[in-house]
Amino acid sequence: MNSLWINNSFLDFDWQKLGMTILNSLIYIILVLIIARVTYGLAIFLLRRMLLDHRGKKLLDERKANTIFSLLKSMAFYLIAFTAIIHVLKHLFSFDTGTLLASASVLGVALGFGSQSLVKDIIGGFFILFEDQFSVGDYVQTGQFSGVVEETGIRATHLRDWGGELHIIPNGSITAVTNYSRGKMRALVDIQVPYDEDLDKAMAVMHSVCEQVGIEFGDKIIDPPTVQGVIQFGERNTVLRVIAFTQPNEQWSLERELRRQIHSAFLKEGIRTPQQNVFVTNPIKDSSG
Repeated sequence: MNSLWINNSFLDFDWQKLGMTILNSLIYIILVLIIARVTYGLAIFLLRRMLLDHRGKKLLDERKANTIFSLLKSMAFYLIAFTAIIHVLKHLFSFDTGTLLASASVLGVALGFGSQSLVKDIIGGFFILFEDQFSVGDYVQTGQFSGVVEETGIRATHLRDWGGELHIIPNGSITAVTNYSRGKMRALVDIQVPYDEDLDKAMAVMHSVCEQVGIEFGDKIIDPPTVQGVIQFGERNTVLRVIAFTQPNEQWSLERELRRQIHSAFLKEGIRTPQQNVFVTNPIKDSSG
């Protein structure tokens, strides 16, 4: 008898109505997703146009604009995603929007006590922005991580290391930052010269190289390279130092160029540089002996 009742209920059920309801719900969800995607794309376009478009009048410097754009992009994503979810739930379960938002607020407060780190990350992100601790494109170090700031979101900061590694650091855990991209940066090159070489001649050659490199680097240099003289007596060599100040992130390329040209000039002038003695033994002869 039970099986007969189940069969009758199965046959009497309005499957066409259920199918239409499911189809309408799927169409509604797809439309909401499309509208959300178009809205997000339009918001990003407008933000990029206002903050990053070089053809218009720029309100902020490039790095500051990139930082604000990154943060607003993250906020726009969360806001549009939350709004789309609210509309989908309202359509599927016939929730009242006010009641749903009130429930979400109560739930948010409850979750807030259990997710203090999330709140800490968001607050930390705003302080990073308003205090201008660093911007997108800056080379920074925080804790054991260092790299170029690729993105500053509402919750985390993305650092790209020299090796290509991407470090994603919660904003709340950033307690101290060393910014290598603010103000003038020091380029320092130490050159070792054997004791039996003419130091005055070596410094004269280095001075001419500094003048040449200073001209080549042009506006990348704030204070041109200068030879400081002897700064240390090593075990076998004298150490001569060259120092300069450059624009942010240009110090490393200047140091490499100074080393290259000083080495070439020393070879032309016959000034020896330190050499390491390499002893090669014959393992076959040693084992036979």
